Amino acid sequence: MNLNSITANNGIIHFNKNCYPAINEHLKKENFSKIFILVDNNTHELCLPYFLEKLETNATIEIIEIEEGEINKTIETCVGVWNTLSELDADRKSLLINIGGGVITDLGGFVASTFKRGIAYINIPTTLLAMVDASVGGKTGVDLGHLKNQIGVISTPDIVLIDTQYLNTLAANQMRSGLAEMLKHGLITGETYWNKFTDLKHLDLTDLDTLIYESVLIKKNVVDQDPRENGLRKTLNFGHTLGHAIESYFLSHQSKTTLLHGEAIAIGMVLACYLSSKILDFPMEQTEDIKKLFYSFYNKVAIDEQDYAPIMDLLKYDKKNNHGNINFVLLKHIGDPVIDCKVEEQLIIDAFKYYEA
Repeated sequence: MNLNSITANNGIIHFNKNCYPAINEHLKKENFSKIFILVDNNTHELCLPYFLEKLETNATIEIIEIEEGEINKTIETCVGVWNTLSELDADRKSLLINIGGGVITDLGGFVASTFKRGIAYINIPTTLLAMVDASVGGKTGVDLGHLKNQIGVISTPDIVLIDTQYLNTLAANQMRSGLAEMLKHGLITGETYWNKFTDLKHLDLTDLDTLIYESVLIKKNVVDQDPRENGLRKTLNFGHTLGHAIESYFLSHQSKTTLLHGEAIAIGMVLACYLSSKILDFPMEQTEDIKKLFYSFYNKVAIDEQDYAPIMDLLKYDKKNNHGNINFVLLKHIGDPVIDCKVEEQLIIDAFKYYEA
């Protein structure tokens, strides 16, 4: 199936067979002084050789590798990359190509946007999560300690290449992590898209390509209307208020198994559906159905009573908050999200108990 390129945030997203003619034409047209490719140890081995085979350029290419994982999405890693760019004589006409998941595209975009006050960059997301989430919207940045995405800028890559061949390198848990963001897009957009996920057993790879394309379009349409997250774009944070707090808490406690982003957001969405039922009369039977569907994709995670208070303490760092208020995105119905909802602590505790029940 031919998936047409999408213009988003002053950049262009190309899909599958359109990817490499587009980047090669771009490189020819822009005549970059040097090309730097940022990878992690996994994408260096699994994705970079495939990409380089497709690249047509006479420019000097330098590879910069960082360690994989959210734990390395830090300002210290950025300093290392900035120093390497400087040592390798990167100038303002250099290009940075980021090949990897959300850590690479978030961090690489931030590095490019701030090096010499901004050089051009291209994102090539290689995980399902990065394809449907980090590929659109121009959010770049790094974590501050275990607090996610506290430092960053909104900045648009020249182009984004979504080649679903890279998904062949992914483990099943990474695919499920990306699926969580697609499920979120269904819950905030409407039942037509949501219902496509209720029986995944009958989907093939072509269906997945189409679902990824639709997911990118959903996010693009929201971001186009509200690029700076003043209103509508906040709906994309459904499940993320508690989800990010849970992800941060599990990342910072050695006794806990680190959760992938999508695994934490899946928990956050079940909690948000419960809160929606209590505050906005979202149908409880739908909350039950959603909980069962999420349990069929994701293992239930043990969240003990002693974890509730420290997780709730982390809510104050959520970027949607203002004037000391913790703001949730909740649902009236599937496809009808409400932003800036206030939630009492006891209800959050009840939501945790509902998740564990």
